[in-house]
Amino acid sequence: MIPIGYVKTDSVKVPRHWSVSDIEGELVIDKEFTDGLKDIEAGQKIVVLFYFHKSPPFTTDRLIQTPPHQDSARGVFSICSPFRPNRLGMSVLEVVSIENNCIRVTHIDMLDGTPILDIKPWIAPEAD
Repeated sequence: MIPIGYVKTDSVKVPRHWSVSDIEGELVIDKEFTDGLKDIEAGQKIVVLFYFHKSPPFTTDRLIQTPPHQDSARGVFSICSPFRPNRLGMSVLEVVSIENNCIRVTHIDMLDGTPILDIKPWIAPEAD
């Protein structure tokens, strides 16, 4: 995989999960992919797949972890830890604005410089 861009934020400390973040920042997409941003609009939610580039290589002693906001140990695949076998992350962000190859978003839970791997539309489940 190759990154399609990177996260730009002034925040040094980011929340552990997008659902509790009010931090704004930008997704700076490589200019060659700008046309692919067509139809992304302010107010829309997008799914951003990214690479935990600051996480150390995974070792099997991280298969069970205790998240800082919980009291019990859990399996890595049942939590949102940045310490993962493939160091992939996913956040649902809200688009504030878009200009050329820069998407201004809120709910950032990624560090400045985080490589972006893909962007997908958020499609809410239909109500039963």
